[in-house]
Amino acid sequence: MDELIKYAPELALGFLENVKLSIVGAVASVILGTILVAMRVSPTPVLRAAGTFYVNVVRNTPLTLVLAFSALGLSDTLGLVFSDQPTTNSFWLVAMGLSAYTAAFVCEALRAGVNTVPLGQAEAARAIGLTFMQSLTMIILPQAFRSVIAPLGSVMIAMIKNTTVATAGGFLLDAAATMKEVFDTTGASIPIFLGIVVAFMALTMPIGFFTGWLSRRLAVVR
Repeated sequence: MDELIKYAPELALGFLENVKLSIVGAVASVILGTILVAMRVSPTPVLRAAGTFYVNVVRNTPLTLVLAFSALGLSDTLGLVFSDQPTTNSFWLVAMGLSAYTAAFVCEALRAGVNTVPLGQAEAARAIGLTFMQSLTMIILPQAFRSVIAPLGSVMIAMIKNTTVATAGGFLLDAAATMKEVFDTTGASIPIFLGIVVAFMALTMPIGFFTGWLSRRLAVVR
């Protein structure tokens, strides 16, 4: 317990970086996932094929490889740089890789929600002259989001836990990297390990309870 108290400030700062990654990843992955699901249900074959290809490739690739590609492929090889500060640059590279990876799962959750919308509603939208984008954004997606609140919550919880592999993208300030650095200095400490576990549970469990409650509250009755 003495080690946990001694290194609590450093561990708290590391955990804060995980929270920042989670916030950026949640916002970016929902936006990109929504674009991807629009492509996957698009009447244009090229867009459907591109969306399907992206989801199948990214969803079946280990996250550590996606993060390593962000750092080594996009940054070191192709010269993609977000900041002159190495830590800031690696943060945004990891956030980008994490968002791109999570967006594939957001897309599939939303596509399941789209499939719950009765086909007659899309046909009725076309009958009154709405375009594909109008019927998608005004009729189909609002119902799809309400139908998959709980699955989206599970995707977000998984994404939050995935921030602990940020080291694969060269970001060394998160809680897991800080914990490893402390262990290298003092040796393994069960209280520190349990402290990190409790911190993540304090973040993920309320999301699970809230999305479960919200899904029941906003359930589409048909």
